[in-house]
Amino acid sequence: MAYVLGFGEIDRTQVAIVGGKGANLGELSRVDGVEVPAGFCVTTDAFARIVAGVSSIEGRLDELSRLEPDDRAAIRVLSAQIRSAVEEFVIPEEVAAEIIGAHAQLGVAGAYAVRSSATAEDLPTASFAGQQDTYLNVVGSAAILEHVRRCWGSLFTERAVTYRQRNGFGHKAVQMAVVVQRMVFPRASGILVTADPLTSDRTVVSIDAGFGLGEALVSGLVNADVYQVRDGSITSRTIATKKLAVEPIPAGGTEVREIAQERRNEPVLADAEVLRLAELGRHIEAHFGSPQDIEWCLDGDQPHIVQSRPITTLFPIPVAADEENHVYVSVGHQQMMTDAMKPLGISMWQLTSRAPMRDAGGRLFVDVTKALSSPKTSAGLVEALGKSDPLIGDALRAVLDRGFVRQVPEADSVGAPPAAPEPIETDPAIVTELIAASEASFAALARDIRTKSGSDLLDFIQADIEELRRVLFTPKGLQVINAGMDASFWLNDRLCEWLGEKNAADALTQSVPGNVTSEMGLALLDVADAIRPYPAVVGYLQQVEQTADDDFLDDLAEYPGGREARAALADFLDKYGMRCAGEIDITRPRWSDRPTTLVPTILGNIKNFGPGAGKQRFEDGLRTAEQTKAQLLQRLRALPDGARKAEETARMIDRVRTFSGYREYPKYRMVSRYFVYKQALLREAEALVVAGVLREPEDIFYLRFDELSEVVRTRSARAELIDERTDAFRTYQALTAPRVLTSDGEALTGAYRREDLPASALPGMAVSGGTIEGRARVVSDIALADLEAGDILVTAYTDPSWTPLFVAITGLVTEVGGLMTHGAVIAREYGLPAVVGVEHATELIRDGQRIRVHGTDGYVELLPE
Repeated sequence: MAYVLGFGEIDRTQVAIVGGKGANLGELSRVDGVEVPAGFCVTTDAFARIVAGVSSIEGRLDELSRLEPDDRAAIRVLSAQIRSAVEEFVIPEEVAAEIIGAHAQLGVAGAYAVRSSATAEDLPTASFAGQQDTYLNVVGSAAILEHVRRCWGSLFTERAVTYRQRNGFGHKAVQMAVVVQRMVFPRASGILVTADPLTSDRTVVSIDAGFGLGEALVSGLVNADVYQVRDGSITSRTIATKKLAVEPIPAGGTEVREIAQERRNEPVLADAEVLRLAELGRHIEAHFGSPQDIEWCLDGDQPHIVQSRPITTLFPIPVAADEENHVYVSVGHQQMMTDAMKPLGISMWQLTSRAPMRDAGGRLFVDVTKALSSPKTSAGLVEALGKSDPLIGDALRAVLDRGFVRQVPEADSVGAPPAAPEPIETDPAIVTELIAASEASFAALARDIRTKSGSDLLDFIQADIEELRRVLFTPKGLQVINAGMDASFWLNDRLCEWLGEKNAADALTQSVPGNVTSEMGLALLDVADAIRPYPAVVGYLQQVEQTADDDFLDDLAEYPGGREARAALADFLDKYGMRCAGEIDITRPRWSDRPTTLVPTILGNIKNFGPGAGKQRFEDGLRTAEQTKAQLLQRLRALPDGARKAEETARMIDRVRTFSGYREYPKYRMVSRYFVYKQALLREAEALVVAGVLREPEDIFYLRFDELSEVVRTRSARAELIDERTDAFRTYQALTAPRVLTSDGEALTGAYRREDLPASALPGMAVSGGTIEGRARVVSDIALADLEAGDILVTAYTDPSWTPLFVAITGLVTEVGGLMTHGAVIAREYGLPAVVGVEHATELIRDGQRIRVHGTDGYVELLPE
């Protein structure tokens, strides 16, 4: 059992022995052209000896694991007890002897850095940067031993414990090694990242530099000079005023000193030094195979590398088949689901869509490079996506303006633009026929899939996806959807031009017939009506809200009125139970799986509304639409050429009300089919568990559809692959998906570029007219929503599953969305002022804060307390 290993004995595979930092330093010391100060690692075996000798630590770690990450007070007390016990434990003689011997070999007269190196640190999927302790300029064997002990104890600082809990790392699973490395006393030091830290552009090397030890920069004590390099040229430099530096003390330790006045504005690095560091950074990146965050110091002309770790915050780049520039647009921002998806969910969506889908970071993207490269299609694409999400449109314009995509000259563009489809007649029977065909197909799926198992089941599902496309994504259906949208745009444009009315279509589309999503929200009001007369059932549901027991339906019959309540809920779930938050991911739990998700909304409806509210809400919206239509037509007739304008407008109002409701139907039935697939696949997975092929049914969620087919065929699965995918998914959940991503890794967010807003306003996109003032309720999970009548819902995104909340609110603000996305459509139908695409709304708006939503003009005001 080795308690100490020299850097020369270590490579990147030995994380379990020397931790992430130690493994990376050992690997770096093997790279030609990289100067790494000499050192050694105190291994995790030494740490294990210490932990084994500390009494009661096992019980304390178990207790720590049971705490919630937000229980700061309890974590603070318990972690301090554990840390103190570790630091006070006397290092066993054989461990101390190896440390002292390694120290003597390097030179007892030297000064050393003593750094924590946990096994869950500096990894490709988790940095843990700054969570454990580092000590600089440590002099003498006794001091080395003391600071090694402190590093062991720092595994149990409050910040480290909380970080592990939030990122899913078990306290017993993480071990601590310690790096002891000869100190360099540099004239300059800093941090080098082989990607732009703001945009994630992998073609940029960014270097922060300061005088003295790098601790001043890492700790945020001083401003840094910042240099950026692309393709061997310095593209930008910012020279900061540097008042302080961290310097070593001869007797050990460091101190903060003032920099002489005449040196404060001097550049830290010469241009040649900047370029040399950038070249060295690319060399290290190439060796590790991923973008790196590198700590460096400059002693004379020689750069020394004292650490290199993967950059874990960069969003991954989709894999392309060539080396050309590519531009990717987020699917999640169009589908109102920006969370990470599991592999089965991603692959099912790729099978369903005909678009060139790519995946990265657990998200889906459409490769729009080909469309952007043609002048015949690029303008239309940017306009269409910009109408859906102005920030995506602005980001794509920025990509085009700087020439990132090479445009093919008009004469060389392939193919003529498609001919415009024939206008569709405004006939409700068209929608009726489309829905009837889909319902018949869905009934056949639900009937026939019951007889399928094994490979036959997987083949059947793959074939049925083609049927899904046939009945839901038909040319006629697309004509219907486009006709409704075009009529809405026409009404907004013409009535603004003729009457000065902004977003006139919003009121005209309230309570349109056949919108299955808005009907769902009203149907849950009917469920509340069925439960409201029975206080015992209401009381029981209040208990269920606290316990989150998804088997509660089985016990309802025991309460007076329980049978009626259960029947109402069962009817609702029969029609809508396939829905859930993030429903485009087939792996997500559905309302039928977790009916407790609906309980808070049902209780809120019972509290906030009276009997018949669902029917009343629909009738009120219908009355508003009819009155608005009559008023607009009357005003139009008073204009020059008013009879013609009124006649055209009436036709368009009829058109928008005939066709708008259908827009929500294809996704509703697509999700219904997904739910049938999922139930059948889970039955197959349960058989695989019984056969010993899988550990649990949900393992299939971490396999792509083709991989699952192979597992079913061969009756064999790789547990390691499922574990790797599970770990990767956990990492992806912490990433923020960009709206637009390039093959250079640059994440573009876009901007609104508006100058017409009040100083305190948050810009967004106007999607449902009107102005409302009220209390903001910032909600991240529909199951935790606690809404009062009059509240304004503020959330990251809404998909159809959020619709039941819309009946209780007076306004809507989201971070993601567009004019024709689900939240906007339902907000208009319910007459709710709404602004979407408000960047960082859930961070900038506090829960309970009073805000004013300008749904007509597209911004949100934060009101004074």
